[in-house]
Amino acid sequence: MSPGDTLRFASGSLLGARTRTLLMMLAMSIGVAAVVILTALGEGARRYVIGQFSSLGTNLVIVLPGRSETAGVNPGMLLGQTARDLVLDDAQALLRSPAIRRIAPLSVGAAQASHGSLNREVVVMGTTANMLLIRHMDLAQGQFLPQIDPRSASPVCVLGATIKKELFGSEQAIGAWLRLGDRRFRVIGVLAEQGESMGMNTDDLVIIPVASAHMLFNTQALFRILIEAKNRDMIEAAKQDAEQILMQQHSGERDVTVITQDAVLATFDRILRALTLAVGGIAAISLSVAGVLIMNVMLIAVAQRTQEIGLLKALGAPPGQIRYLFFSEAALLSAVSGLFGLVLGEIGSMVIGHVYPTLPVAAPWWAVLAAFGTALVTGILFSVMPARRAARLDPVLALARR
Repeated sequence: MSPGDTLRFASGSLLGARTRTLLMMLAMSIGVAAVVILTALGEGARRYVIGQFSSLGTNLVIVLPGRSETAGVNPGMLLGQTARDLVLDDAQALLRSPAIRRIAPLSVGAAQASHGSLNREVVVMGTTANMLLIRHMDLAQGQFLPQIDPRSASPVCVLGATIKKELFGSEQAIGAWLRLGDRRFRVIGVLAEQGESMGMNTDDLVIIPVASAHMLFNTQALFRILIEAKNRDMIEAAKQDAEQILMQQHSGERDVTVITQDAVLATFDRILRALTLAVGGIAAISLSVAGVLIMNVMLIAVAQRTQEIGLLKALGAPPGQIRYLFFSEAALLSAVSGLFGLVLGEIGSMVIGHVYPTLPVAAPWWAVLAAFGTALVTGILFSVMPARRAARLDPVLALARR
């Protein structure tokens, strides 16, 4: 038989039993679609996290108070000790490093904000002018914090887009006074809408100078210190310099945690890739169920087509040719089912992407190939037993339906 004859024979056999073929196609295509959709969700989550970290800034190094070991536990906590605070002097000392371009100390707290008769609880961030450059924030109106000594307080503030709308509405905010707790601040800028990034919604922030935040919250402690390395190649050097400088600042104690954006991102990337592979593997199990269905149905088909097989063998078809015909039938069925499943999977991914537009849902190329390849291999492997049974039939007994 030529390849064309084999294809016509296989397609004729499948079209001759439409209900049986449709059931097998449905089982296989659902399995392929499940692999595509679940891996698309996993890949979408990975891309979302990468996008969130990218929005934090580039060449970023973050200093946190307290020493966290590999297990994520501060050893001092086990002894009842509290972490030593980071202060402005620590932040300023970091500028001694030749690998560090700029730093932005952060002091974060909550306060009651009011303007006229309107008031609400807001998150207040104390920082410096460098925050705008490090975090790549955009201004909608006015200007950001002034370039002044971080130790100098100034009664000015920058509003997030949501705060501006809720407290000022259509009124001009620039130049107006905003009360935070028991202090008054003049609004000098409004941030452009940026939404949430890594758990912090900049639209709901009020940003003031870090020294003013210390006075407002009656503390000298810093929540974080953001560091921007001079370039990507100097990120590790900036991290090591920060650790050394802060150890000198803290009397030789390593009581801070310094993490790089790339290290955190790489960790998330590994976790989410493993998760994507896991859910894809779980979905692929359904393809083995479809393979069992193909085997059972083809075994029944062998019993129903004994005369057809007997005729082929009587005409001189060797056992290898009979097996080849059954393999071709299974391969054609699996290929068509796989393609249909890929279409279903892409449609499902598009629907999820439409429902959750912030999640960049897209199946990775390797998942698409793996789903299709697994469907094809599964169909062929589970056709081995029916093909061997058909090839072993005696032509005389087969023609007599025995």
